[in-house]
Amino acid sequence: MLALLSATTLVLVAGVPWMLPAAAGGTNLKSPQNVEVYIVDDTFILRWNRSSPSVRNVTFSADYQIHENGAWLQLPGCQSVASTECNFSSVKLNVYEEIKLRIRAKEGNNTSPWRYVDSFTLFEKAQIGPPKVHLEAEDKAIIVNISPPGTKGGGMWASDSSGFIYSLDIWKNSSSGERKTKTVYSRDKIYELSPETTYCLKVRARLLPRKTGAYSPVYCIKTAVENKLPPPENIQVEAKNQTYILKWDYAQENVTFHAQWLHAYLKKIPGDNSGKWKQIPNCKNVRTTQCVFPKNTFHKGIYLIRVRASDGNTTSVWSHEEKFDTQLQITLFPPVITMKPTNNASLRVYISAPGESENKPVNHLYPLIYEIVFWENTSNAERKILEKRTDFTFPQLKPLTVYCVKARALLQDERWNKSSVFSDIVCEKTKPGNTSKTWLIAGVCAALFSIPVVIYVMKLLFRCISYVFFPSSKPPSTIDEYFSEQPLRNLLLFTSEELTERCFIIENTNTITAVEETNQTDGEHKKYSSQTSQDSGNYSNEDESTGSKFSEEFLHQETE
Repeated sequence: MLALLSATTLVLVAGVPWMLPAAAGGTNLKSPQNVEVYIVDDTFILRWNRSSPSVRNVTFSADYQIHENGAWLQLPGCQSVASTECNFSSVKLNVYEEIKLRIRAKEGNNTSPWRYVDSFTLFEKAQIGPPKVHLEAEDKAIIVNISPPGTKGGGMWASDSSGFIYSLDIWKNSSSGERKTKTVYSRDKIYELSPETTYCLKVRARLLPRKTGAYSPVYCIKTAVENKLPPPENIQVEAKNQTYILKWDYAQENVTFHAQWLHAYLKKIPGDNSGKWKQIPNCKNVRTTQCVFPKNTFHKGIYLIRVRASDGNTTSVWSHEEKFDTQLQITLFPPVITMKPTNNASLRVYISAPGESENKPVNHLYPLIYEIVFWENTSNAERKILEKRTDFTFPQLKPLTVYCVKARALLQDERWNKSSVFSDIVCEKTKPGNTSKTWLIAGVCAALFSIPVVIYVMKLLFRCISYVFFPSSKPPSTIDEYFSEQPLRNLLLFTSEELTERCFIIENTNTITAVEETNQTDGEHKKYSSQTSQDSGNYSNEDESTGSKFSEEFLHQETE
């Protein structure tokens, strides 16, 4: 018996090591796989896959950690879950704060290692769900009421509920219906529809910059029978001095109108804003298609205006809601242009900004640009430019040419489409350019250089004239002593007086007699007084040397 008990004990003791691994969690229980977080609006879902599908009676539990190195806390709704997902929407977390998750499997006393999920924020993971839509039908319009995504009082979109942009697809409920996409407010109206026609639509929400939600279910509604009294059309607002003029078009007569206004920002706030419209002063029960109300009715901002018609107990639906921006209801006056010529054949243009009727500068509040039209006065070719500056120059123009300019002011934002009329035309003549200066300098230099040349040429010419007409040379001294009565005249000068020339007559080589020969002007008869010589001559300067030599030889012989 004792031997039997000893054998049993040995068996139990030997069996303990074989069972200890299971009791200590030594089985191969693996962690969950493919753990993911799905968030739609305010619904938070954690999903995963089993690591061992054949293992049954396995539960899963998850923890979360808010701060790094903080304590791990049990995730509500995700404790001892037998399925492969859990909903932890009940946990109150900051949707913009990073959190971490971990999950593990458990079978009896056996647990798997933790499977960790990378840190994330709930808002980053969140997707926008489909909005709820409610429709109301009119004869030619459908009123759309959209509830923002998420639950009422939810924390995911609490700060973004007014920031949703809704995209609506609408089409006729027919096989050939063309789909149109429109951007609408949370409460809006779709116009220009056909009466007694079924339309279908679906809506989805967007949150800039990159979140786009899912489409809502398709909603269909049939428009009503056409109203006998149509709504006013073409609503317009014009500013004039200290008043606004509201105008509209309407075909029928003997009806009254009244107009209302609403702050445009209220359209972005979800909910019914039909009770927030206010009556425009002086625009109730008017019988004309316009009404005038003071400017102080509206402060600076954007408003919506609508008008409807009434005929006794019959009223039309409200007109299209026209957006009205008080900042754009201004009148731009033409700028004042000043133009001055500058050097190098350029024109400098100065622009004075236009003002409002109260003579306040508009460009202090509104960024203006100027459209400049520039042309040569003798040409029809115009040159257009856009300038933000009020002081600029047209360079390198034609010298001594008349140019003209005119301008108008434009609001810089092209969506506003505001402009003034053109200013008065201003014309100005350019100054001489660099070419004229160059020629002027060259001319002065040439004149200074030519003065000495002219003086030198004139001096030479004067000397030539003096030499020809007023010679200064005299006969030789041996001959000049015999011509004391009358100076020698140039033979080129012919006068009416008798010309007398003196000659030497040699008679028998003994005496020298001076004979006066007279040239008669009428017959040019010459007298000669001679006995033995038959030759006489006029002594020129060329014969002076010969005569002088002859005289000297004659006197020498006489002396001997």
